[in-house]
Amino acid sequence: MSRPLVVLAAGGTGGHMFPAAALAQALSRRGLAIALVTDRRGGAFALPDGDLAVHRVRAAAMAGASFAAKAKAGIQLLVGTAQAWLLLRRLKPAVVVGFGGYASIPAVMAAHRLGLPIVLHEQNAVLGRANRLVASYARRIATGFAEVEGIAAADRPKLAHTGNPVRPEVIALASQPYPAFTADGGLNMLVTGGSQGASLFSRVIPEAIRLLPEGMRRRLKLVQQVRADDLDAVRAVYASIGFEAELSPFFADLPQRLATAHLAIGRAGASTIAETAVAGRPAILVPYAAATDDHQTKNARALESAGAAIVMPEAAFTAEALAARLQPMLALPDKLRSMASAARTVGIVDAAERLADLVLATAPANGNDSTKTAGRSAA
Repeated sequence: MSRPLVVLAAGGTGGHMFPAAALAQALSRRGLAIALVTDRRGGAFALPDGDLAVHRVRAAAMAGASFAAKAKAGIQLLVGTAQAWLLLRRLKPAVVVGFGGYASIPAVMAAHRLGLPIVLHEQNAVLGRANRLVASYARRIATGFAEVEGIAAADRPKLAHTGNPVRPEVIALASQPYPAFTADGGLNMLVTGGSQGASLFSRVIPEAIRLLPEGMRRRLKLVQQVRADDLDAVRAVYASIGFEAELSPFFADLPQRLATAHLAIGRAGASTIAETAVAGRPAILVPYAAATDDHQTKNARALESAGAAIVMPEAAFTAEALAARLQPMLALPDKLRSMASAARTVGIVDAAERLADLVLATAPANGNDSTKTAGRSAA
């Protein structure tokens, strides 16, 4: 008998792909077959046994576009839904799991038409627009945060707080103690942000370091993600104050950098929040102001309310304000240790396994049942 198949539908960004990949690995370890449905932008992820079928369908975002562009995007989604309907009718999966992003909509819509069980996973503290469009079709909605806004009252009974799956390298940090740190010792600071954060951080953080008393600067060890276009300018600022920092547009070993960090500064995407919490690291979070529905601010506030982070809106993220935040942290290591402990109270180490449990509980007890259901609905 062939293995039951789970189809994962995810948009092309890392915020959707990372949790999809973690779930795929968890389900693969339990002996299920996995297929990924995405659009042309979506990259495939690897499974340990290499057993992953990738299918691409048409999709397009409709938010913030002109009427003509929205009409074109709607046609793309209709075409993608037809493609996904034919695909799912042939594959006959036991369950379809949507991770948001407009690329997930065709597969979820097609699954609904075929009568297949649907589980959605929402990474952010505000239900994303794609998931909002198809939430009524889902049997269960897994959430990365304990509280999620934008969910209709009729869909709230479907909610299950599983957390956001994180990489195995980050899970390993959960069992490691917070790095030793004293009031006269060095503090390791990690700054990340990607393309939507690095430019702001490139302007503010070097100037904030310049404003610190020289004695405090000497105690800082800084690892900072910097856009390639900004590298020379950032290096020049640090050189002008005699400060050494490790700068790079990309760090392939980011979990290892997080392991040695006493403090993280970054945006407030769902994956960043989840990894910071699981690793148990204090954070200064600067939500991306242009994020859809201001969801990054909601994400950040969840960590702040637990006592694990300080939230600085973009408008308030100045060199002077950041320097004022850093000085007491350098002087009061107990505060950082307290924030680290608070972070671990909200981090969910086994989020991928919890999500896998929910998916399997939603799928028919016998994989053949889903085949019959799909066949009847397609007839």
